[in-house]
Amino acid sequence: RLDILVNNAGIIQVGPVETMTLTDFGAAINVMFWGTVHMTLAALPHFLERGSGRIVNITSIGGKASVPHLLPYNSAKFATVGFSEGLRAELKPRGIQVTTIVPGLMRTGSYLNALFSTPGDSAWFGVSASAPGITMSARRAARQIVMATRRGEAERVLTIPANLLAVFHGLFPGITSDMLGLVNRLLPRGQGDQAKTPGSEAAVNRTRTWNALTTLGRSAAREYLQPQEVEGR
Repeated sequence: RLDILVNNAGIIQVGPVETMTLTDFGAAINVMFWGTVHMTLAALPHFLERGSGRIVNITSIGGKASVPHLLPYNSAKFATVGFSEGLRAELKPRGIQVTTIVPGLMRTGSYLNALFSTPGDSAWFGVSASAPGITMSARRAARQIVMATRRGEAERVLTIPANLLAVFHGLFPGITSDMLGLVNRLLPRGQGDQAKTPGSEAAVNRTRTWNALTTLGRSAAREYLQPQEVEGR
């Protein structure tokens, strides 16, 4: 029988809004929002028939506060957060628990699967997704997700920085947006619809400093079977 559904599929495109197309937004919405909706509606009759079941939706801090250079991703995650929260309100009285997981930066090596508009974007994103202190290992995240699911929690935000950002943005959304605007000034600029490069290709020929800063991310990539840079380059 079906006892639990975990919606965790995702893609990510990184770059300034002027480099993003309707295709980019559509792809993000199709995978992260519609993918969640389709799977949920397919599982729901089984849960409703028994009057029990658990649905776990993996969203993102990008679904709470929209950070620069991730607009297609943020848009899809905001939609998924709304769907997940409304779903819990409707289904809990019928015996079905819905838990919204809101990860911050994860050390999974998945930056090698992201699509980047500029080399500068791949550089800062790769380092950010590898840094200790602001990222969480996949194993630790998995333990927290399992715990939140067993307890039937409404929401679990992963990583301390993500928790702080979610709380601060909830209290002072205008200030958060202005602060993120300042961050945006430090990020690379783009020109029109640019071809996007996978992180695994963008990582080739990086400097020794970049390699050192992404040590944890590259280790996670090997563990979780992410694509790797071409050997010897």
